[in-house]
Amino acid sequence: MGKKIIAFLMLVMVLGLQVTTLDAHQIDDISCSEAIVSLVSCAPFLTGVGQPTPSTSCCEGAQNLYQKADTTQVRRDICQCLKGASIKFGVNSDKAKQLPQLCNIGLSFSFDPSIDCNT
Repeated sequence: MGKKIIAFLMLVMVLGLQVTTLDAHQIDDISCSEAIVSLVSCAPFLTGVGQPTPSTSCCEGAQNLYQKADTTQVRRDICQCLKGASIKFGVNSDKAKQLPQLCNIGLSFSFDPSIDCNT
């Protein structure tokens, strides 16, 4: 259990460093960094390091991000941003696919880090 906590703390520290180095271009009303920060509380669930289900704060962040993605272009940009971040942070694709359903987000597609963001 101690190793999991240390691994999680390392992930949070790496996430903090990576957010500052990721492409900070503006995605209409939300930057790539802001999109990632809105999901930072999902890291334990998405990486499989912690919780078996997403936390309340994770779902709130995911729902907030979903609400901001109100045009096709914004959704594509956020998709590209999160796709890159998921690779950097070792997101478990099965967990990523489960997140919308577990957080009651009505996506019309399955969220998968290998998705083609242009479709």
